[in-house]
Formats: sequence, structure tokens, C-alpha cells
Amino acid sequence: MKFCNICHKISATDQDHLDCIQKRSIELEAEDFKNGIPEKLNLSKDNQELGVEVRAILEHLSKNKDSEE
Repeated sequence: MKFCNICHKISATDQDHLDCIQKRSIELEAEDFKNGIPEKLNLSKDNQELGVEVRAILEHLSKNKDSEE
């Protein structure tokens, strides 16, 4: 028996739980997607064509990304 490195619960096998591994994989993909949004839209070009709400959301995401680094 071993403890899962992700959820820290007992694992019947000597490996991490499969659902924990999948959940962590999905979380990392979501984080990568979120971090890539400003680069994909390239805020420096034609940001006037975006709606006010969209610009506010993108600026907020950019600030969150900068503060995490």
C-alpha cells in the first residue's frame, strides 16, 4: 500500500489513483489554456473592435497572469 501523491489518500496499488492523475492533467490543460488567451487574441492589435466586457475580462486575466509570475 502507498499514499497517492495527489490526494494523499491510501492507494491499493503502488501508484497514484488514475482519477487523480486525470484530474491533475485536466487542471494543467485548463491553466495552460487560460494563460494562452491574451497571446492568442494579441491585445495589442485591434482591441477597439472588441466589446467593453471582453476587453475588461482579458485585462483581468492578463493582470492575474502577471501577478502569479
